[in-house]
Amino acid sequence: MNNSQNNNKSLQKPLRLWPGVVLAIVLLVSKYLVPLLLPEYMVYGLLGSLGAAVAIILWWLFFSRALWSERLGALAVMALALFATYQFLHISIAKGAMGMLFWILSIPILTVAFVAWAVLTRRLSNRVRRVTMVLTIFLGCGFWILIRTGGFSGQGENDFAWRWSPTPEDRLLAQEQTIPPSAVTPAPQQEVQPQTIDQTAETPSTATEPQTQQAQPKPPEQEQTAEATPAAQAVAQKEPEWPGFRGPNRDSIVRGVQINTDWTASPPVEIWRRPIGPGWSSFAVDGDHIYTQEQRGEQEAVSCYNIKTGEPVWRHIDDARFWESNAGAGPRGTPTLHKGRVYAFGGTGILNVLNAADGSAVWTRNAAKDTKAKTPGWGFSSSPLVVDDAVILAVSGQLAAYDLQTGKPRWFGPKGGQEYTSPHLATIEGVQQVLMMNNPGAISVVPATGKLLWKHELPKGTRIVQPAITAEGDLLLTDGDAHGLRRVAVDRESSGWTVKERWSTIGLKPYFNDFVIQDGHAYGFDGNMLSCIDLNDGTKKWKGGKYGAGQLVLLADQKVLLVLAE
Repeated sequence: MNNSQNNNKSLQKPLRLWPGVVLAIVLLVSKYLVPLLLPEYMVYGLLGSLGAAVAIILWWLFFSRALWSERLGALAVMALALFATYQFLHISIAKGAMGMLFWILSIPILTVAFVAWAVLTRRLSNRVRRVTMVLTIFLGCGFWILIRTGGFSGQGENDFAWRWSPTPEDRLLAQEQTIPPSAVTPAPQQEVQPQTIDQTAETPSTATEPQTQQAQPKPPEQEQTAEATPAAQAVAQKEPEWPGFRGPNRDSIVRGVQINTDWTASPPVEIWRRPIGPGWSSFAVDGDHIYTQEQRGEQEAVSCYNIKTGEPVWRHIDDARFWESNAGAGPRGTPTLHKGRVYAFGGTGILNVLNAADGSAVWTRNAAKDTKAKTPGWGFSSSPLVVDDAVILAVSGQLAAYDLQTGKPRWFGPKGGQEYTSPHLATIEGVQQVLMMNNPGAISVVPATGKLLWKHELPKGTRIVQPAITAEGDLLLTDGDAHGLRRVAVDRESSGWTVKERWSTIGLKPYFNDFVIQDGHAYGFDGNMLSCIDLNDGTKKWKGGKYGAGQLVLLADQKVLLVLAE
């Protein structure tokens, strides 16, 4: 028996290792070196690493010269280990990247570990090799049980931490002092079924009177600090300096402000810093107060802070929490300020209208329930738009308007699939209208009634970026999913509205990042770099500056871009 075994061993050819080693090196270069040196090609690096991982499996199966029992056994153990590990993953790993994160992370590392095992054990006995193979595979997969992620950056870099370690939100809640609750509570609102607009006509029509239905749920609570005293509750009658998402015109242009641009001689000086809860909200500014939205444990908050000190002024809370693994917890929209009130739309679909001075509720609605909209994958992300006597939201691809004073629904637009843009006010051909990007493309409606004026179909994609208006009155629309920009001309003729495309370009491909217009050019993020295009024909003028993903505003008085980047 021993002689037979020895003879079989002597007849067995040595493993052909070099293809596996080469593929493992290609995988490591694609996964780690390409994103580091060429971040704009990160996607290609990811695809290259996954392709190399598949090639390693094919090498082992067909070209390694291993015994067929080892070849098939290794694949069976890998499948078992991956399946078993998946059952015990932290939800952030299991659900990340639309459910693909675990596979994207684990398979390349598992295959590299497998090649390392094959090289290191090539001279050991078959029994030792097989035992260590099983251990290597299960350790290569099982490691991910110990990890969680807080999301990932625009360059795909995960915020890894040990599964048992407290999150930044946990640490914030642990150290925060309790703010005494306000005695102010809003009166319950009545749910009313609004008019659903017939979108086939091209001219405005009068909305019908909504019908009363059942009562609203229990109203939310407010918290406030000592600063929200009667003396501090006077709200300025002037227009807020920055009333909400992307400024007064939702174009990210700051006027009347100049800064010192020589940051070598005079760098910016931090005035204060304080931790706040997670979320994707930016800020609205009025006088000494700034307003934002954040998550505090199981409560979603609209918060007011003192701009000079960073101290909290008041906080309105709802028992609601939105979370998804790519971007973490918290609301996505930005509050809107209008005549002493704060309009805020939460990640789960709650619309709050609050007193800007103390955070007390004027009225509240659940827009998700009103429109019967399912929560989109990245949460409800619209920032409210106030037009005349109505507040208008984009509820996952569907516009919804509410009466400013009563909170009663005015009208609902047609459903347009999942989207993450906000309604945009524009005046085209002398006609005020509300624009919205949705899954089919772009639409325009009459603010008072929701009546469709025009629509323009675009390649299907996820709409995130706002439309922009050129000096000539044309529109810049994004295809979505970083596929490029289009310039369209909208005209009003005797037969109705017409939309004609002037040009399309891939010279600027916004994805999550809005862009700005200045002097016949558009500036914005294209991947991790800034890009500029000429608005006459869409040609790229320049591209540079590896900032990572981010946002920017235009300081119009200086013609300077102020960039906030990763």
